[in-house]
Amino acid sequence: MKDQRVDELANKLVNYSCRVKKGENVLIEVTGSDNEQYLAMSLIKEVYKVGANPFIWNRNTEIHREILKGCNEEQLKIMATHNLAMMKDMQAYIGIRGGRNCSENSSVDTNKINLYDVLYGDPVHMHQRVKHTKWVVLRYPTPSMAQQASMSTDEFEDFYFRVCNLDYSKMSKAMDNLVDYMNKTDKVRIVGVDTDLEFSIKDIPAIKCAGEINIPDGEVFTAPVKDSVNGKIRYNTPSLYDDGFTYENIYFEFKNGKIIKATSNDDKRINDILDSDEGARFIGEFAIGVNPYIFDPMKDTLFDEKIMGSFHLTPGACYDEASNGNKSSVHWDLVLIQTAKYGGGEIYFDNKLIRKDGVFVVDELKSLNPENLV
Repeated sequence: MKDQRVDELANKLVNYSCRVKKGENVLIEVTGSDNEQYLAMSLIKEVYKVGANPFIWNRNTEIHREILKGCNEEQLKIMATHNLAMMKDMQAYIGIRGGRNCSENSSVDTNKINLYDVLYGDPVHMHQRVKHTKWVVLRYPTPSMAQQASMSTDEFEDFYFRVCNLDYSKMSKAMDNLVDYMNKTDKVRIVGVDTDLEFSIKDIPAIKCAGEINIPDGEVFTAPVKDSVNGKIRYNTPSLYDDGFTYENIYFEFKNGKIIKATSNDDKRINDILDSDEGARFIGEFAIGVNPYIFDPMKDTLFDEKIMGSFHLTPGACYDEASNGNKSSVHWDLVLIQTAKYGGGEIYFDNKLIRKDGVFVVDELKSLNPENLV
């Protein structure tokens, strides 16, 4: 039976996140194999309600894995050509990600994943969908996700809809002060367990994310000046990458912006990703997470990067809205949680402490602490 909260979420995605207008074309891409159909059907109805035109791409994760395992350049270029043509006709895009097994692609060679990202993902999504449509991406709650979060299925669904259906307009207003603060900042210093990192964000815009791009949402992002990152960082959040492998205990050392040393639970695999192209060893995004309902990681980037008291520092491509000039087929949001539960830590803006152990300590930013957002 369809949960009525699905209709509430569909309404939010169409009317708040994508602001769909009469006559627009909306592509709904469904990736999964379970109950994502319920949300897809609700979205179709909502799109029709506003007088727009819904279109569907439906991709089964198990079948897609088989395509990836044997894919080649000619094939991927043909796929990209045809799907890019359709994407160019869209004014909005809603991506639903689901599936029974979050590690479905673990048997796929990393080189095949990289080939797909470069020849298909870049032209269709990074260069067309991201830059030329109103878009939002979200996960759909599945037993697999509940297991990742160490929750029962019912408990996880309650958590999911609480997070996804929160009042993002209230969060948006509270983010304005952080945006202003970051736009005035030059030097950032981050200190934590096995972490001491410095970089500049001078003259690179800060962008708030409050439900228009991702659901769940809750981050303010910018990018470091490309060659300014120096020091070391140890991420404390596991990351399930596109290759289906879970990377843990990731450690980077930087010199003049470049990752000169990278280790994890699989040193070869992580360095293969960072060697994908010239830009993969530079940072394309720095973002601060503020979602008041997310406190623990669940190996799902869309949730983990929004964790209250976290930040993510992303190897690979920057976003056009906050560009530092770094180009790459990689964009890997790696998360460090700084709450006391996860070892604590501090963030300094121009030598002033602004957040300690995941809690904002300056008056202008205290409205983003969880007790003020729920």
